[in-house]
This record gives sequence, C-alpha cells and structure tokens, in this order.
Amino acid sequence: MSDENPAVTQATLVKKAAPKSDYKPADVSPQRRVQRSFAVRLWSVRHSRLLEWFYARFADTFLLLHPLWKGIGYGRVEAPIKFVEKRVKGFMFDCRMCGQCILSSTGMSCPMNCPKQLRNGPCGGVRANGNCEVEPDMPCVWVKAWEGSQNMVNSDRILIVQKPVDQSLRETSAWLRVTAQAAAAREAAAAAKTGASA
Repeated sequence: MSDENPAVTQATLVKKAAPKSDYKPADVSPQRRVQRSFAVRLWSVRHSRLLEWFYARFADTFLLLHPLWKGIGYGRVEAPIKFVEKRVKGFMFDCRMCGQCILSSTGMSCPMNCPKQLRNGPCGGVRANGNCEVEPDMPCVWVKAWEGSQNMVNSDRILIVQKPVDQSLRETSAWLRVTAQAAAAREAAAAAKTGASA
C-alpha cells in the first residue's frame, strides 16, 4: 500500500512543482478560486427560490423597458448594462460573463465556475464530501446546482440539456440578449394572433 497522502491531488503537485517567482497571475488563476471564500455563491444557492422569484420580476421589468432599449439602441446600452451585470452577477454568483446565463436552470449555481466548464452535470470525479475533483477546497458546482434547483419552483429545469457555450457571446450582456429574444417572441406571437383573427 502506498504511503502517499491521499489528500495530495494532481493540482497540488503541479502547484508545488511550478517555478517560484514574484509574479502571481491576476484574477485568472485556478488558485484564485481555491483561495477565495465561497460564502456569497453558497448563499445564492441556499436562497435560490428567493432569487428565482426576484429574477422573474427583474426579467419582466427589463422586458417592459424593451421600447427604451430599442429606442436608444441595444448596442449603445450594452456597455453600461454589462458593467452593472458583470459586477452584480460576479459578486452574487462568481459569474464569468459567458453571455448565456442559465442560473435559473442550475439552482443559481453558475456552471462556468466548474474548472472543466461542464454545462450538463458533474464529471465522474466529484469527491465523497461533494467537493471538486480539480479544486479540492471548492464545493462541486453541480452538487450545489442540484441542491439549489430542488428549492426552486421550476426545479425540473436542471434536466434540460444545455447547448455548448458559444464563445462568440463571451463578455456580452445575457440580460439584454434574453430581453431582446423575449420581445421578439412576444411580437411574433402578437403578429400571429393578428394574422389569425384577420
């Protein structure tokens, strides 16, 4: 039987073997997520039902403002909206601004926090304590997604198979994209209704 410590992971070995220098990667390193607190992200998962309710009201409000966004121009309002969205969602969910937010389907646990960026459930390496295979100090994003989804009214949304991430949408506003899509669907439904009654 090996005398090696079972808690030593490949990530730990790589980190120890890395050349030592004064340079530390800023805000993009996997070690950043290992070292930071997950308190707010875990709070969001625990309160997923409240956030689901709030997000539904927020989406309705944004849709009501569609004429304003359209009048000013979606391209013009994106920069200030994205600025706010990035900070709010970054704080609440550790958002990576993929532009294809599925928090309402994943129990308010952002799947982009998964080191493997899995969009449809956990990998086979989830630890017995529910932590990540790659980052052993981090709770598995998908374990938390399941827990959060079970608190939500639309808990079965977690079963929807998600498309791969479209990298061309990275660093764009999911709020505006969803609003524009909802407005287009509403206008198409109104046009179909008018055409059917004519």
